[in-house]
Amino acid sequence: PLADGGEGTTEALAKGLGGELIYINAKDPLLRDIKAYYGIIKKENLAVMEMASASGITLIKEEERDILKSTTFGVGEMIKDAINKGIRNFIIGIGGSATNDCGTGMLRALGFEFLDKDNNEIEFGCKGLFDCVKIESKNALKELKDCSFNIACDVKNPLTGKNGCSYIYGPQKGGTKENIPLMDEAIGNFAELCKTYNKDADPEFPGAGAAGGLGFAFKYFLNAELKPGIDIIIDKTGIEEKIKTSNLVITGEGRLDNQTSMGKAPSGIAALSKKYNKPCIALSGCIGDGANICNDIGIDAYFPILQNVVTLDEALNKENAYKNTVSTTIQVMNLIKTFNNKF
Repeated sequence: PLADGGEGTTEALAKGLGGELIYINAKDPLLRDIKAYYGIIKKENLAVMEMASASGITLIKEEERDILKSTTFGVGEMIKDAINKGIRNFIIGIGGSATNDCGTGMLRALGFEFLDKDNNEIEFGCKGLFDCVKIESKNALKELKDCSFNIACDVKNPLTGKNGCSYIYGPQKGGTKENIPLMDEAIGNFAELCKTYNKDADPEFPGAGAAGGLGFAFKYFLNAELKPGIDIIIDKTGIEEKIKTSNLVITGEGRLDNQTSMGKAPSGIAALSKKYNKPCIALSGCIGDGANICNDIGIDAYFPILQNVVTLDEALNKENAYKNTVSTTIQVMNLIKTFNNKF
């Protein structure tokens, strides 16, 4: 099982490394009660999480999206639960967020305090950043100093500016042309305030703007490392050694297109395949625009599994997908055997 830090990473790693899924009561981006989940691999003292499990954009309806109020508090609840279970090592994917609060919600769940001029806690969400003038860490979980965080982050956006989290990702989270500039200014002021906690806090750091500034919070409050998701997963699963000793590599994705080369799992697998001069084939649900780029990054040939014209629901049906995958794979292997007796 393999993933790239996005959706499915928790289940893939938990299964692949012999772990288990943990379900907890947490808050969604609008502070409503939900069930969130993460994976624990006890033998490695490791928790694997997706921030989207608690603070993802798919948890709220489009008409409910409120970028000023949405919070990462639930992410902090997951981390705190794992810490209370004795876990000290974390891999966390931060794609698919509904938030723009610079990770303050997550940090509040871990005991940090963000105060206004009257020494009161600020409101949750980006709205609270307009009033934040003080940061307190005296009540932060003491165990955090013993924790290591590897953050699967595939975007390089800074925290602020025209390429920052508010301008680039704000519109899809409910941001408007009126409030986006105001949020960007408030976040910039907050970033300056953060230098009173960590003098190295840099809003221009690549990835600081990921997940509405959650990347910034992880790096400068929790001393995290931000890395491409596929690099983290490859390292943790030991898949490079498996590829090194294989004859043929088969990878896959729901849709192969021009985005595949941008840090998606197949691109990482293809790069390793070429490193050891192994043939690499990809199967996919369908083929999108620009998929030919996959040949340039090391995928020797790719094959869509669909056998005929179907609806999306029919294509996503697990029984149909299984049959289609088997049928296409058989034909691919027949071709390989025809041209290479080694297989």
